[in-house]
Amino acid sequence: MIWWIILVAATLAGAWCLGYRARWHRVAAQKIGLRRDYLVGLNYLLNEEPDKAVDVFIRMLEVDSDTVETHLAVGKLFRRRGEVDRAIRIHQNLIARPQLDKSYREQSLFELGQDYLSAGVLDRAERVFLDVVDIRQYALPALKALLDIYQREKDWENAIKIAERLEKRVQDNLHPIIAHYYCELAERAFSKKQIESANQFLDKALQADSDCVRASLLRGKIEISQGDFRSALKSLKKIQSQNPDYLSEAVDGLASCYEGLSEEDKMVHYFMKLLEQYPRVPVVLILSERIRRQKGDRTAAKYVADYVRRYPSLRGLHLFINLYMSSVEGRARDDLIILQNLTKKLLADKPEYQCVSCGFSCNSLHWLCPGCRQWSTIKPLYCLES
Repeated sequence: MIWWIILVAATLAGAWCLGYRARWHRVAAQKIGLRRDYLVGLNYLLNEEPDKAVDVFIRMLEVDSDTVETHLAVGKLFRRRGEVDRAIRIHQNLIARPQLDKSYREQSLFELGQDYLSAGVLDRAERVFLDVVDIRQYALPALKALLDIYQREKDWENAIKIAERLEKRVQDNLHPIIAHYYCELAERAFSKKQIESANQFLDKALQADSDCVRASLLRGKIEISQGDFRSALKSLKKIQSQNPDYLSEAVDGLASCYEGLSEEDKMVHYFMKLLEQYPRVPVVLILSERIRRQKGDRTAAKYVADYVRRYPSLRGLHLFINLYMSSVEGRARDDLIILQNLTKKLLADKPEYQCVSCGFSCNSLHWLCPGCRQWSTIKPLYCLES
């Protein structure tokens, strides 16, 4: 670390020398004072007191048009190294100078906002970025920073406002993200049993993005909770056209709706048809259970075996073993138990979801990836690739 501080000190000293040559008319006493400060700073470095050294170098380097760029560069270096408190001190020192040029003051203010954001001091970062968001040069990065802040703080109302402003500037479609913000508000309302508000937020989510799977899933969940199974069926079936990758998330809800309507025969017919287009293990689980109830384990196992032959998967194999075990005895059963334990262990170590952007894996669905902070990039890992 010391060698890096010495490098910074050398940079500061070089900038001072340039300023010194440009101001040759200053009195000799002032020159001696600056040199003395520089030596004091080096002494602090040698004694492994970098904080005191930084304070000396900041004092030593007079802020004017010749040196302000050096201040800004050193502040960025400190922030990139994770030494945010030092970066903050440098940028605050710049802003405190009344003679600082307006453009440099604005740049220093923006850099201070970045410092606070890196330090996780979100309230201060928010205030700074709100101050610079209307400055043309910093409007775009300030809007992006504010959007990040509001997402972290779960301030979804302000996130929507900023996303709408940002969309106009970048000429990009942020409606799918805005739909997620409305879904967050809907989930919050639903958790408080504010059904009408939740539905209003879901209406806005689907207006923003008609292909918002999350909105359809949540609407189906709300309708099931209200006993409106017919409407819930309609909401959940939309997912097939919105994004079939998430059909597995709707399977249990769909089954509950058909059962609530006492239409299990229709359910089997629908899932059979769905399985032909989108082979999904969760659908096979429900179908095999219905077959087992009606015709026994052996028939259900035969059905699953046919499925696994066409679409080999670890989860499908595990299901087949569980069903087939009840129809065998002796050594064959013992061998199946070994296979059952092996597939169970392999499945326990296998994540159920993965981000298609950064590879983050997990066992529950996150609409916002904790790894890359992108929306709708985590998808179910159907074990079709085994």
